[in-house]
Amino acid sequence: MSHLRARTTVLVGALAVLAACSGPSEPAVTQTRDVGVQLFQWTWDAVATECTEALGPAGYAWVLTGPPQEHIVGEQWWTAYQPVSHRVESRLGTREQYAAMVETCHEAGVDVWADAVVNHMTGQDAPGTGWAGSPYAHYEYPGLYSEADFHHCGLTPNDDIALYQDAHQVQTCELVNLADLATGTAHVRATVVAYLEDLLSLGVDGFRIDAAKHMAPQDVAAIVAELPEGTGIAQEVIRGSGEPVTPEQYVGNGKVYEFAYGRELQGVLAGAPGRALELGTSSQVLPTDDAVVFVDNHDTERNGSTLSYADAEQYALANVLMLAGTYGTPAVYSGYAFSDRDAGPPQDADGRVLDASCREAGPRVDLADGDWVCQHRWTPIAGMVGWRNVVGDAPMVDAWSDGDAVAVGRGERGLVVVNLGDEPLDTTLSTSLPDGRYCDVLGLPVAAGEACPGAAIRVEDGSVAVVVPPLSAQAFHVAARP
Repeated sequence: MSHLRARTTVLVGALAVLAACSGPSEPAVTQTRDVGVQLFQWTWDAVATECTEALGPAGYAWVLTGPPQEHIVGEQWWTAYQPVSHRVESRLGTREQYAAMVETCHEAGVDVWADAVVNHMTGQDAPGTGWAGSPYAHYEYPGLYSEADFHHCGLTPNDDIALYQDAHQVQTCELVNLADLATGTAHVRATVVAYLEDLLSLGVDGFRIDAAKHMAPQDVAAIVAELPEGTGIAQEVIRGSGEPVTPEQYVGNGKVYEFAYGRELQGVLAGAPGRALELGTSSQVLPTDDAVVFVDNHDTERNGSTLSYADAEQYALANVLMLAGTYGTPAVYSGYAFSDRDAGPPQDADGRVLDASCREAGPRVDLADGDWVCQHRWTPIAGMVGWRNVVGDAPMVDAWSDGDAVAVGRGERGLVVVNLGDEPLDTTLSTSLPDGRYCDVLGLPVAAGEACPGAAIRVEDGSVAVVVPPLSAQAFHVAARP
């Protein structure tokens, strides 16, 4: 089974959006897309607009939406991760809006993946009514599940996970009181598969399996085996030091998020930036073909285990280095500003999330709570998505580092220079780029044939002089030549 449908290849000429600096005499360039983006808590209407206005033109291959199912009522972000039913009706939009969003994104060349919450239901002890009016109790969900469909592990006083060194607790006890589905039973599996098939009927291309670590690998395998060939799968399995449940146990089901990547990236940027491009070469992480990598996500930006938007330019440059490398399938994150880690996105008086707006997209330190950060639109990040599409599978070459500066080439197709320091970088580098002039694709695009909008370089006999301002990056590729 192919677990990453989002990797697509297109043939573009010199006038393509991602090669806006190219002259009309440039040859066609084959571009391969693999970069995803998580639009955290974006409404379906806003995702649709963003696919057309930004994601497709920038070259993103796939977008991860929030959980589509009905959830508990509340303002916090995590209410979306407490399912009440499998109705596609949430504070992010209706079933009709979701289907329309998928169609719009496909027209823009962007695949759609859904965040699938199938390990558990709610964590509410008192009965209640969900967003779309469905009644529920902690272990009773009319038409879906009843008491017998849940684990009651009996290993801890309150049935909650207490010891992550015990695999049985991790996979049969409750995660912070969330009613844990017995995914080893035929009824639960069939019900989960029916929900995922319903989303596929709306055009969804793949799934992020939320909390996959808390399901036995064979249970996930049994569910995935019932899905159509080519359904994309990416599993959330948080790597913990010395824990018996590991990401490696899940690779037979599809790709797995490698949490160690973002944690290690934060560490090396603080002390040895040159090592950033070596991440992924260790036996302590997943093989590249199995890994989804990220600088941060909605959990890690809240627990502080990785960099986040609050790190501004350093965060942007971390994304540049991720996209410059060859390890894993990269996923960019895009959320909203917060000071309370439980705070939900901007909502109206009825609790419906307001459509995201990206009026000001770039590293900023003056963000107010609820402002949409729009990291996926930041010039260095969006520009690197297009750069990565052009360099494709070209190998890393001409790697160089000196203090806070890092440079790397990708075969004869591209070169990236990153300056994490507080002083300008003025140096001469070796490069495998063919001789000639190149535009910095992290600058603003211009019409074909015009001068570069920002920095430009000239490659002569495998050598190039670069001047990179502090806390910034420049990137050049063969499809962006004046």
